[in-house]
Amino acid sequence: MWAAAGITTLAFLVTLEIVARGYGLPGPITDQSREVILAPESGPLLYAGLALTLVVLTWRQRFIAVGTAVGIDLVFWLVRWIVGASMNFGNGALWVVLGLAVVALARRTGPERILLLKGSGLGLLLVAGHKTGDTSLIITSKTRPTVLDPYVALADHALGDPSWLVGRMVEATDPISTHLLGAVYGQLPLAAAIFALYQLRHVAIERRFPQHHLVRTFLVIGLLGPAIYMIFPVAGPIFVFGADGGQWAVANLWPHTTPPITAPHPVPFDEITPRNCMPSLHTAWATAIFIHSRKGSRTIRWIGAFWLIGTLTATLGFGYHYGVDLVAGVVFALTIDAAMRSWGRGWEPAAVRLIALGTTVFAALLLSYRYLPLEMARYPWVWGPLLILAMTSVIHTYMRTTRLWDPQTAPEQQREPQPVQPPPAQKQPEPV
Repeated sequence: MWAAAGITTLAFLVTLEIVARGYGLPGPITDQSREVILAPESGPLLYAGLALTLVVLTWRQRFIAVGTAVGIDLVFWLVRWIVGASMNFGNGALWVVLGLAVVALARRTGPERILLLKGSGLGLLLVAGHKTGDTSLIITSKTRPTVLDPYVALADHALGDPSWLVGRMVEATDPISTHLLGAVYGQLPLAAAIFALYQLRHVAIERRFPQHHLVRTFLVIGLLGPAIYMIFPVAGPIFVFGADGGQWAVANLWPHTTPPITAPHPVPFDEITPRNCMPSLHTAWATAIFIHSRKGSRTIRWIGAFWLIGTLTATLGFGYHYGVDLVAGVVFALTIDAAMRSWGRGWEPAAVRLIALGTTVFAALLLSYRYLPLEMARYPWVWGPLLILAMTSVIHTYMRTTRLWDPQTAPEQQREPQPVQPPPAQKQPEPV
């Protein structure tokens, strides 16, 4: 399974690199290769990748690895300061992750080699996933000259135009809300790495990865999401209906005036703004964090819930997404997580039904947004409940199915064991 996943990922990265080069852009492989020497774009992300790699090491090895990474970064920082180059950090973390992969190939054998390679691959994939997402977003803006925002804005009437509502709330509570929500929204990858570290904290002791964990779902969401962007290009209300769209905006309506109910049509847009709304991947990622935090401690569960609520509020309040994007994002996340669980467990009938339901609902949502937006806007009291009901059906089926998969909550173990009754005492014969 790991070999097939590695080959598939490599083929995808090479393909994306070729496509990006065709548009005169550096691809994800080029971007990540440059960070071996040049100043990285995101130091915290590289150290988050290193942290994921460290789950396979002992505590002593972790201290050595982190110390080596910091030492390398100090050397790079000093050289850049002397020559006047761009200052940043993170090269040391990338060097250590790559070095551990070399050690695995040269100095380890058998299960230990595989475990260390998995750890290094996990760290590199986190960074590569981020680079892949950035490249994919640029490609969407270059290859999709028109956007379908008028369709989605009409469909959003069925939910009461939540982006406009939350946008006004965030505007009224600025700057406190913008700083807090900006931190939650911008540090979502780092939050995912922290939750994954908690989930993988026993790998070094057990010498194996769990059957299913957050990183797998997180990465697959990031790989598949841009493909939907190409099919359904949407830029977001703050760009197409707001001030950030400049001369390309249809009108300056967001967040104070909702769009009128008129026949929609694709509108041309610039070649800079990504078409990254449908579905909302931030919602999908935050949903994945939430469901994977349910088995943690009370603190972890509360943080997972906070990050989900904060992300949903930020996506709407900043004008990056419509409400219907979030509905699609939840269904998207649950379907992918179910597929990743099934990959490790085997394709049981309940799993196949869950994945089929999620896929069908997701496709029905996209088709409704594209071909029935006028009806959705004119009859919100019908379509609004239908959208929520469709999303809720996937949530309910996911919860019911995963409870059956979890041995701690399976029906046969939910029943409390009956106390063993002591044998009845023998009746003593009465004295004559």
